[in-house]
Amino acid sequence: MANDLNLYIDGSWRPAGGPKLDVNDPATEEVTAQVGTASERDVEDAVAAARAAFDGWAMVPVAERADLVEAVVQQIEARTDELVDRISREMGSPLDWARTAHVANCIERFVMAAKLARDYEFEHMVGTSRVVREPVGVCAFITPWNWPLNQAASKIAFGLVTGNTIVWKPSEIAPLSAVTLTEAIAAVGLPRGVFNLVQGDGPNVGARLSAHPDVDMVSFTGSTRGGIAVAKAAADTVKRVHQELGGKSANIILPSADFESAVVAGVKACFRNTGQSCLAATRMLVERSRMDEAAEIARVTAETVKTGDPRRQGTDLGPLVSKAQWDKVQRLIECGISEGAVLATGGPGKPEGLEKGYFVRPTVFRDVTNDMTIAQEEIFGPVLSIMAYEDVDDAIRIANESQYGLAAYVCGHDRGELERVGRKIRAGRIYINYAPARCDVPFGGYKQSGNGREQGKEGLEDFTEVKAFLGYEAA
Repeated sequence: MANDLNLYIDGSWRPAGGPKLDVNDPATEEVTAQVGTASERDVEDAVAAARAAFDGWAMVPVAERADLVEAVVQQIEARTDELVDRISREMGSPLDWARTAHVANCIERFVMAAKLARDYEFEHMVGTSRVVREPVGVCAFITPWNWPLNQAASKIAFGLVTGNTIVWKPSEIAPLSAVTLTEAIAAVGLPRGVFNLVQGDGPNVGARLSAHPDVDMVSFTGSTRGGIAVAKAAADTVKRVHQELGGKSANIILPSADFESAVVAGVKACFRNTGQSCLAATRMLVERSRMDEAAEIARVTAETVKTGDPRRQGTDLGPLVSKAQWDKVQRLIECGISEGAVLATGGPGKPEGLEKGYFVRPTVFRDVTNDMTIAQEEIFGPVLSIMAYEDVDDAIRIANESQYGLAAYVCGHDRGELERVGRKIRAGRIYINYAPARCDVPFGGYKQSGNGREQGKEGLEDFTEVKAFLGYEAA
């Protein structure tokens, strides 16, 4: 569109100083657009603009900041059709899913950030001392391609309402919706420099932001490998580092669960967003005696999933985002077969009739053990591993034998057992009986799934510093 080759810096759009970048449509493998990328000078200007704007924005009353954040919602809603189209073309999402999940979640984050900020006590007394939460400062936000609006809104809305100024680098793989979201944010009249958009890749733009001495905080969502690189780049300036990284979520189906419905819903929870979600329920744990039954239910469910053109009505799964991602998923499917997992359905290659585009056959493995690569590595595609447990304590052990700890799912009807199991799993979110996601509670992980929290009250707090004033009685 009009601003695809531009960056948004210091309150205005300007031509990008770096090279143009092709954006490929994963359904057609063809170039669908180009975006401009930031030069080193562009990054410096964006950080300088955010630094210059910080003192003034930090002093704006919370209620006024919340009003502006909430005003973004109307601007997003006016651009919904454009956002839906752009998300589908940049990362392959079916149109209905782009509308009801990607755009809807983005709107919800802006609404919730404003609401939580209005209700939150940023100051409180402790005896004769006052404890104050203040904005961190200049924040660099680096966001992924798999949820290009949701993950951005979880940072931008909460970062703005708490008084921070922002330099945002979206993924270079899915950068189109970022331009439209920036147009929506720019339309509400934020002060100059409060919000800035710089496009580009990680090794150039992302690394510069992470290491920049005038950036006070870097918040990164992406792979664990990428998060490690960001943390290393940020270390020399001892800035705040906030990470939401990979996941390999266990889905424990307890003996008390409605078994068939739990397995069906579990397959869908794994395949949602074409499996390209860090909290996807990729490891389904069932009692050993029910492995055959679970595998058959999962096979039938997977084979009813419609994979195809994301712009065609009724499509459930679109393509993976890129050739590199398709190659990775194929490698891991082949690895599962070679290591002895039993293929229940799907497998290597593309679905019949979908030779063009990065489409994957919805795949279910049974008899997967925790020493297999597909049980440990994040696949990021529609690939489900069904694993057997001997008893509930064994299921908990298997769930926790992972480098990740972003989320887990527990299904059953015994509330006491659900609570006990959930408390023993080392993960940041526990979804009971596939409860819907909410953004008024925190999101983030244990272990190599990252640190810090987004959304909820804790998401507000993670974009603040804490200051204590002592001696009020003496004054």
